[in-house]
Amino acid sequence: MPNAARSDSASWRLADLVDRLGGVVNPPDAGSDWVRRVSSIESATRDSLCFLASPKFRASLARSGAGFVVLRTEDCDAVPAGMVTVTVANPYLWFARAAALFSPPPPLTPGVHPHASVDPTASLGPGCQVDAGAVIAAGAQVGANTRVGAGVYLGQSVEVGSQVCLHPRVTIYDGCKLGDRVIVHSGAVIGADGFGFARDGTQWVKIPQTGRVLIGDDCEIGANTTIDRGALDDTIIERGCKLDNQIQIAHNVRLGEGCALAACVGIAGSAVLGAHCQVGGGAGILGHLEIAAGTVISAMSLVTRSIPDSGFYTGVFPLMANRDWEHAAARLRRDARLRRRPTAATTAITTANTANTATTILKPDPSAHASD
Repeated sequence: MPNAARSDSASWRLADLVDRLGGVVNPPDAGSDWVRRVSSIESATRDSLCFLASPKFRASLARSGAGFVVLRTEDCDAVPAGMVTVTVANPYLWFARAAALFSPPPPLTPGVHPHASVDPTASLGPGCQVDAGAVIAAGAQVGANTRVGAGVYLGQSVEVGSQVCLHPRVTIYDGCKLGDRVIVHSGAVIGADGFGFARDGTQWVKIPQTGRVLIGDDCEIGANTTIDRGALDDTIIERGCKLDNQIQIAHNVRLGEGCALAACVGIAGSAVLGAHCQVGGGAGILGHLEIAAGTVISAMSLVTRSIPDSGFYTGVFPLMANRDWEHAAARLRRDARLRRRPTAATTAITTANTANTATTILKPDPSAHASD
């Protein structure tokens, strides 16, 4: 791809964006126009680029002041006069990549701040930035061009890959390992003890948590998310997983490649999610369950059994007035009792089956093995 010409740090020529990201510009001569910013449909101005990914926003586009829009070919009839279009197969993905070009991460300032503490046995790759108040313990290894934010704590023998961004106040306990290009947001705690206790009468006896947390390349961990270390084996987050804020991942959980979890999800110990699962906000998954690859779970659902077949699953009772909910809950309990209550028909079937079974017992199959 050709190098993109830029007039300044916040502007791109439309033709250069298309050279990088693909798409078809209409009218074609608009490729020489400059895009100054990316915006929502509602806030866009004449020098802004917005996107249309859902037909429900077609009316908003007709009222938009945007100069440029990326969208699918079938939505072009919703474009007002004078607006430049870029037609692509996946407008949301195209816009995401364009937005990254308009908002690159701040450049690193390599070096160790004088108020940081780096153990002499720790190793830092070239180009690392270690900010004030950071602590890097004995034997820790940090890869090249990694940012260690203010107040970050890296425990003994922690391994952090290259081009990682650890935002302020991240804590990574001893022995945990992060791959390349991982982003961890403020307040996240990786490698705290899992919730493991044995009962001794009225007392609880702590089970040492001796596993680690292993996080693959290109993962992102949200603010105040916690990932517990394994009890014996490791807790594993495979490459490309995206975890939102305030998520709890318990000990020995395994997330397959490319899973995406929204805020406040809780996953109990030893649950295993296959690759590319999506879990909506506030959902809970009980321990020791297995979730098939590609499964989608709705927000606020509670998963109480394994899911062997991928699909779209929901375990949420619809919102309603509390009085109506009480009536509905009572009806569900009553229906369950009715299903368990034998009817005249089921009694007759049961009697017939019992008689057939008795006949079979009195006249055994001569081909049956003695050991059966």
